[in-house]
Amino acid sequence: MGWMTDALQALTQGKDITVRPRGGSMRGVIEDNQPVTLAPVSPLEVRAGDVVFVRWKGGALLHLVKDATPERVLIGNALGRINGWARRSDVLGRVARIHPRTSGP
Repeated sequence: MGWMTDALQALTQGKDITVRPRGGSMRGVIEDNQPVTLAPVSPLEVRAGDVVFVRWKGGALLHLVKDATPERVLIGNALGRINGWARRSDVLGRVARIHPRTSGP
């Protein structure tokens, strides 16, 4: 299983999970393969500035919350891109900790 599948499984069971997400869209906040701990969160607690694990376009990814209304969150990446509005019910978890980078894979 990949990190997204593992995260989805743990979060839907109400458990925290540490994963190593891949990609560069969160560069400056979370680097490629940097460990982060995701925790379940009530979608109503999510605020602008949070990094969330959210269902988006048939998958689930880490996104930065740019803005929030009572019903939705505006998500994007750390490089300035705006992806769009997601329902709060699509928020599956929130980054609770960004671990220090270590050398190696």
